[in-house]
Amino acid sequence: MTHLPIAGRREVRLATVGLIRGDRRAMAAVLALYCSATLAGLAGPWLVGRIIDQVQHGADVSTVDVLAGAAVVAVIAQILLTRAARYAGYRFGERALALLRERFMDRALDLPIATVERAGTGDLMTRASVDVAALGTSARDAAPEIFISVVQVVFILGAVVVIDPVLGLCSLVATPALWMVARWYLRRAREAYLAEGAATTRLSEELAATAEGARTIEVLRMRPARVGSGDRSIGTAFAARVRTLALRSVLFPVAEAAHAFPVAVALVVGAVLMSHGRLSLGSLVAAALYLTRLGGPVDWILQWMETLQSGAASLARLEGIGRIPTTVPQQRAEPDGDRIDVSGVTYAYHEGHDVLHDVSLSVRPGERLAIVGPSGAGKSTLGRLLAGIDTPGRGSVTVGGVPVGQLPPDELRRRIALVTQEHHVFLGTLRDNLALAAAEAGDERMGQALAAVGADWAADLPDGLDTMLGAGGMTLDASRAQQLALARLVLADPHTLILDEATSMLDPTAARDTERSLAAVLEGRTVIAIAHRLHTAHDADRVAVMEHGRVTELGAHDELVAASGTYASLWRSWHGG
Repeated sequence: MTHLPIAGRREVRLATVGLIRGDRRAMAAVLALYCSATLAGLAGPWLVGRIIDQVQHGADVSTVDVLAGAAVVAVIAQILLTRAARYAGYRFGERALALLRERFMDRALDLPIATVERAGTGDLMTRASVDVAALGTSARDAAPEIFISVVQVVFILGAVVVIDPVLGLCSLVATPALWMVARWYLRRAREAYLAEGAATTRLSEELAATAEGARTIEVLRMRPARVGSGDRSIGTAFAARVRTLALRSVLFPVAEAAHAFPVAVALVVGAVLMSHGRLSLGSLVAAALYLTRLGGPVDWILQWMETLQSGAASLARLEGIGRIPTTVPQQRAEPDGDRIDVSGVTYAYHEGHDVLHDVSLSVRPGERLAIVGPSGAGKSTLGRLLAGIDTPGRGSVTVGGVPVGQLPPDELRRRIALVTQEHHVFLGTLRDNLALAAAEAGDERMGQALAAVGADWAADLPDGLDTMLGAGGMTLDASRAQQLALARLVLADPHTLILDEATSMLDPTAARDTERSLAAVLEGRTVIAIAHRLHTAHDADRVAVMEHGRVTELGAHDELVAASGTYASLWRSWHGG
């Protein structure tokens, strides 16, 4: 199993800058609101200092009332501006997250099927769920909180410097310790959170594989092995999380200890300045209040830094999908007809272990070709190559003279469609599931497609085409799910259909009736049927027999039976003759 790539630091930075640039006006509004809220918050301590100085100089009550009233107004203004800033920041974050989700989905849906199969769905699903959720927290919560906290720190330090430059220097005494611990943390956080994400992916894959294969596990008595494998994955995930926890256990205590130190130093130094007449009591109190407030935003920065690191790791995993070539180069050459030619094809899933060996075959437009042979002969692999899912290691597969791997995906799917034994029923109505193949199809055409594949049960559904399927709705068994997939194929109406055991879930009689109905509906279309049931081969124009990754016989049914070769033996064995 291969792993999907992860974006580098530069790619993550570029993606972040791109999101900000994509909504500049909103970002400017957020910046203005946060700065205004911070400025309003600075008024309170300054006014308290002014009140103290005025009282010391014998000011009357009315002056104090005016200053106190101004402080109340400043607090109310700060609350309102902060609320507006957070609201604008959350909206900006949600829009950025929505854009990322859409981009991720576009990239994921455009990935080559072979890439997804080799990577496994666990990695992709973890990125689509866990990583998107983590990034959502960062974009919606962590980034705005860190931003406003940084603004507050800068403005508070500026206010202390304005009161007295010496006190401003006192506020920085804990900065070296905070800088060192933050740098130590950041050097280790990215790799630690990427490792945690990878461990979570592995655990998800283990759980999904165990759940999906529960019956096989029980039949083959594999429970101890699967439990052991699951325990190892859980142990790896646990160790990865302990590592990130260890990083936090160093970061936060140092930050907590660094809050009180600047305040204490400022009070001592401020007392000395007061004794020399360089500082008033009100100014010292105002500076102390500012420095006390400094602890809040610093705490928020350090607390949300952990979430931001997790979000950055998730963004790297999401952006990593963009590293995968989504499609082959967009070859605009127009195929000359629909003839399919396989020339000297050799293919291996793993280097050095060829599955197909020098396979050559031509399929004429409108021909019905059956591919038969024992399990492991390479039939399904050849079908994947014909459908453009995989690319030959050597040789070529062309349609109309153009390599299938160089056709744009929409053009390829318009010409060639593959239906396998695996069928997915999407959450939604029966109509939604059918519309995936032809969005413009009306009820009548959908009904005809269902009838063509023998799906008589569809007419008896309580809500007809509007019947809900999947979780919370009607559950289709394997045979009905297969008929639904075939109905989609009829609606898609490609010129070439590749049926890889596409009726295997139906009983033999129903399967043959369905294939005959399909043949009538798809008259004039090229049909390549990969089958174990030899009645499919009997009805075909030609039969290709595969053994050990090679085409060993090719001809009409009667010719091959008369030749008394491998096909004749298969036919007699299957037919009981």
